[in-house]
Amino acid sequence: MFQLIVNFITAYILGYYLITVLQWYNYKVKRIIFHFHKPLWHLIYFVVPVVTYIVAYKFFWIYLFFGLIPALALWSKRTKGLDITKRVKRFFLILGFLETLNLLFIYKLKINPGIGVLTVLILSMIIAEIIEYTLFIGYKKKAKERLNKINPTIIAITASYGKTSIKNFLYQLLNEDFKTYKTPRSVNTLKGIVLDINTKLPEDTQIYITEAGARERGDIREIVKFLENEYSILGKIGPQHIEYFKSLENIKKTKYEIFESPKLKKGFSYEKIDNDKVVAIKDKIKNVKSSLDGIEWDVEIDGEIHHFKAPILGEFNVINVTLAVFNALEFIKGIEKLKLKVLKLESVPHRLQKIEAGGKIIIDDSFNGNIEGMLKSFELVNDYKGRKIIVTPGILEGTKEMNEKLAKKINQVFDIAIITGETNRKILCSNITIEKIVLKNKKNLEKVLSEITKPSDLILFSNDFPEYL
Repeated sequence: MFQLIVNFITAYILGYYLITVLQWYNYKVKRIIFHFHKPLWHLIYFVVPVVTYIVAYKFFWIYLFFGLIPALALWSKRTKGLDITKRVKRFFLILGFLETLNLLFIYKLKINPGIGVLTVLILSMIIAEIIEYTLFIGYKKKAKERLNKINPTIIAITASYGKTSIKNFLYQLLNEDFKTYKTPRSVNTLKGIVLDINTKLPEDTQIYITEAGARERGDIREIVKFLENEYSILGKIGPQHIEYFKSLENIKKTKYEIFESPKLKKGFSYEKIDNDKVVAIKDKIKNVKSSLDGIEWDVEIDGEIHHFKAPILGEFNVINVTLAVFNALEFIKGIEKLKLKVLKLESVPHRLQKIEAGGKIIIDDSFNGNIEGMLKSFELVNDYKGRKIIVTPGILEGTKEMNEKLAKKINQVFDIAIITGETNRKILCSNITIEKIVLKNKKNLEKVLSEITKPSDLILFSNDFPEYL
């Protein structure tokens, strides 16, 4: 009986680890196998326990109760942990049912309990995936019916970086004149969009603005085929998520899918592409000026030059605002009216958001995780006369060379670097030559900043990701 209890607990402990990491990576098995940022965890919390159970199952209980369970408890407390959703509950119900059957077979057929638990986990994952896929077909159908009933004009936005900013700027330009709704936060997958439509999209929506993200070819195509959006925006393309796409050419081909909507009326792109319906804005932007007070620039619209100003930080945001302006002109007639709206734009939280507190200037750019945007933010603060402090973990989904390039620029611009996170700690420490502070625990960040900073200092929070990474 004791062995059966051990078996049951082991199945649930290993199942907990599996479903947790799957949840972090949008339940994509391929991503947790080939693109997991802490592969050593798989070895410690899954591979070693399974092998140990198979090889030494009679004594496995010692390792289970005094090693694995305490270790996983600490791991769960330190990481993001598991969000107990309906999907997670269904997985544990399937796991419990199959493990109950497994216990009967182990008892009768004398199967190695380790092999039995591994089989149960694999079958649970397969069955859960089949059930979730079946349920999603129903959710998707319901969302399409609701979308057709509300019948809003739909705008889909993608970019390697900046799509959330474009979405928020466009929303601000349109919201006073139309019943406009945008997807919350960074919802940009088909499943996220389907859930948003089913649960949050207001019935009086006239314009629906959504992002379209991708980790592989076909992801954006699937979204626009479902939405059948009338307008598409493609922002700046770069090497973001290159670990998934392998080449910049693959990223471009995937982003171009944003213009494959069957009902596309018009598209707007930063760079020129081979599509008669798409307007490119790169050559229309001129005389860009950027400072800690905001941005201003000239734009050619219908053969005339117009001057725009916005209280938004970051030269790259000229591109994002201009794309939003071009699409907004499809709804709002009158460039002068749009100029006034642009003049009142509010920055997107955690994306070059300027905050003044205690005589210090804080630039919160913690949601910016791409090499180009981070380097531009460094240039933005470069001319500031006071001391400059950067708080950064580097680039998560980037190469070693990218983080080395980042470190060299940090040396040129800043006086003090505070390094957070484990993933890039070694690379950054070996390449940053200015005064640096390494934080093993971000809980101490506020204390450290209060001790080392003073009025007139500028603090840039550049990128952020979970502390356990």
